[in-house]
Amino acid sequence: MTKQKPLSDMPDASKQDLLDEVRQKILAANITPDLAAQAQNLVMGDGNPNADIIFIGEAPGKNEDELGLPFVGAAGKFLNEMLAAAGMDRSDVYITNIVKYRPPNNRDPLPEEKQAFWPYLARQLEIIDPKAIVTLGRHSMEFFLPDAKISEVHGHAVRKHVRYHDNTEHEWLIVPLYHPAAALYNGGLRQTLIDDFLNVPEVIKKL
Repeated sequence: MTKQKPLSDMPDASKQDLLDEVRQKILAANITPDLAAQAQNLVMGDGNPNADIIFIGEAPGKNEDELGLPFVGAAGKFLNEMLAAAGMDRSDVYITNIVKYRPPNNRDPLPEEKQAFWPYLARQLEIIDPKAIVTLGRHSMEFFLPDAKISEVHGHAVRKHVRYHDNTEHEWLIVPLYHPAAALYNGGLRQTLIDDFLNVPEVIKKL
C-alpha cells in the first residue's frame, strides 16, 4: 500500500490554494451538469484548511446554494450550537458535503452524483489531512461505511481505508453522526445527536 506524504505541516494559505484548485477542476470538468445548471453556486467547503476534524454532509440546501457556503441554514445554526457546546468553533474545523451542488427541491443526492464528486472530496481530504472525519447523515456515512446502519453505529469511531484517485490509500478515523436537519424535526434524534456530538472530542482523543 502506497501512502501519500501528509500535508498536515503545510501552511494554511498553501492548503487553501490547493482547495481552490479542486474547485476549479470541478468547474472545468463540468461535474454533474444537470445539477450545475440549476444551482446558483458550487458549494465547496468552509472552515480551517488545517483542521483536525472535517464534517461531511450530503449536499447543499437552499440557503447554502444562495450563499455558496455549507450548513448556513437552520441545520447549520444547530451545528454551530453543537460545536460551541463541544468547545469548538467553525474556524477550528472544516465543513463540506459529498455533493457540491444543491439537488433540485432538496431531494436526496443520487448515487451517480455522489460518485461523480467522490474524487474531489477525496482530494479535499488528502489536502486537509484531518485526524478524524465526522459524517453527518446516512448519505455521507454510507460512502465511507457502505454496510453500516446509522442507527447502530452513530457516535462510534471506525477505522477505514480510503483509496484516492491515484490508487494511494489512507486510513481514516470515521465517526458517523445523524444529520442536524433530521434531528431538528425529531426530538429523540436531536438529543441523541447532541450527546454523540459532545462525545466526539473524547472519542477522537481515545483513538
